[in-house]
Amino acid sequence: MKKLVLRYGLLGGFIVGGIMATATLYCYGTGRFEGSMVLGYASMLLAFSLIFVAVKQLRDKHYSGVISFGQAFKTAILITLVTSTIYVLTWLICYYFFIPDFMERYSSYMIEKATADGSTAAEIAKQNEQMAMYKDMYKNPLFVVLLTYMEILPVGLFVSLVAALILKRKGNEAGQESASLSTSTA
Repeated sequence: MKKLVLRYGLLGGFIVGGIMATATLYCYGTGRFEGSMVLGYASMLLAFSLIFVAVKQLRDKHYSGVISFGQAFKTAILITLVTSTIYVLTWLICYYFFIPDFMERYSSYMIEKATADGSTAAEIAKQNEQMAMYKDMYKNPLFVVLLTYMEILPVGLFVSLVAALILKRKGNEAGQESASLSTSTA
C-alpha cells in the first residue's frame, strides 16, 4: 500500500503543483488573475481523480475485489496528504524564491478590480482591510503553509470520501457481482 500511496500521491502532486506553478507565474507575470481560481480547483480535481484509480487498483489487485470504507478512505486520505504536501511545497518554492511580492500584486489587483466593478467605498475599504490581513498573515511562513493547505485539503477530503463510498465493496458484494457476470455470459 505504501508504494501505491506514494506513486499516486506524488503523481497527483506533480500534476497540481506543476499546473499551479505555471498558472501562478503566468498570472504574476501578466498581472491578470482572472480564471486562476477556476484553473486551480480544476487541477486539484484532476490530480485527486487519481484517488479513484489507486483505490480501485488496491481493491481489485491487492484485496481480491473487497475493500471496506475505512481501508478505502485511509488510502485515499494518505494520497490526499502526499498530493497536498507537494502542492504546498511547490507554492513555498514559488513564493519565497520567485515571487516574494505576490501578495502585494494580488492585493493591488483585487482593489483595482473592486473599484472597476463599481463597488461602493465601504466595499472597497472592506476588500482593502481583508487583503491587508492576508498580507500580514503571509509574513509568517507557518500561516503561508496553513493557508495553502486550506486551499487543497478540503477538495482532497471531499474526493476521498466520495471515492471511499463509491469503491467500497463487501465480500458478498464481490461474490454476487462475479456470480451475476458468470450467469449473464452463460
